[in-house]
Amino acid sequence: MKLGIIGCGGIANGKHMPNLKKLKDVEMVAFCDIIIERAEKAAAEYGVPGARVYSDYRELLENEKEIDNIHVLTPNRMHSIISAAALKAGKNVMCEKPMAINYDEAKKMLEARDESGKLLTIGYQHRQDPDVQYVKKEALKGTFGKIYFAKARVLRRRGVPIWGVFQNEYEQGGGCLVDVGTHALDTVLWLMDNYEPKYVVGSVYHELSKLPEEMQGNPFGCWKQEEFQVEDSAFGYIVMKNGSTVILESSWALNMLEGEAVQYELCGTLAGCDNFTDGSLRINGVKNGNMYIEKPSFNKGGVAFYEGTAVDPRAMEQKVFHDACLGKGELTVLPEQAAVVTRILDAIYESQRIGGPVYFD
Repeated sequence: MKLGIIGCGGIANGKHMPNLKKLKDVEMVAFCDIIIERAEKAAAEYGVPGARVYSDYRELLENEKEIDNIHVLTPNRMHSIISAAALKAGKNVMCEKPMAINYDEAKKMLEARDESGKLLTIGYQHRQDPDVQYVKKEALKGTFGKIYFAKARVLRRRGVPIWGVFQNEYEQGGGCLVDVGTHALDTVLWLMDNYEPKYVVGSVYHELSKLPEEMQGNPFGCWKQEEFQVEDSAFGYIVMKNGSTVILESSWALNMLEGEAVQYELCGTLAGCDNFTDGSLRINGVKNGNMYIEKPSFNKGGVAFYEGTAVDPRAMEQKVFHDACLGKGELTVLPEQAAVVTRILDAIYESQRIGGPVYFD
């Protein structure tokens, strides 16, 4: 299959292109970035001989008739615009998370998908984490019973990205919530198989972003207060239509000591689970009248906070999408699900703005 890459920045180089390169029957034939030098560098490193480069995605879509799939790896503001255009041009689309800058834009992507008949998926690779896959299988077997309470968490003590446009509200639509919180929320909703929110109460903070350089301690380097336009931490209380509750916690900068990675806790009527301790999965319940804790063993690795495994969720994400495009399997991340994640994130921001709950119809 022939692929086009639109957006050749950090996420393209750190996640998508290296793992696409591992697929034997994939050719990256066109690259686009508004900074043409980045597209040229990507083409030289990952492209087939003679790969074309563009600075305008519209030219790529118009000229590259042979391309099967497009990977949209741009700042959030352009996700829906480029994805819809690519779908209408007859291409399957892998769009990096979050799905769109807001729910209205996400709906436009769904409409374009429906009109085109092509495949659309979103880059929530944590669904491919070995422990998440294990929990999903257990949930489908009924191990947990009805899951009625959950926590979704990514809490960085300090982890503010100072490169690119991460702190630009116009380009990104938000900060830690749409960058890392979205992963945690997506993971938990998928494990619960619950996509019907009733109402949301949210709190959004711009507190540590105001700190002077000597008090920042950011491992990526100091941020500039005047350029930090988005939130540094955000929290949501989400009630689903069936009465289940999800608590979402996210931060780039927060004075706490736990929660660096994507974490989850599920509480069901028959059992529960979490990965709050060193990222290790624990399943708890009662058997034969006694409480138990099980700790499944995984040869983990392939993502930033694990070491020693041959299974890389980022590579598996690419393979699943590729196989689905060839009719060899199903998508793991359905865009309808990702749109609900975006809708809930929207509601957290809106709840902060109005100072109260946001209800869904």
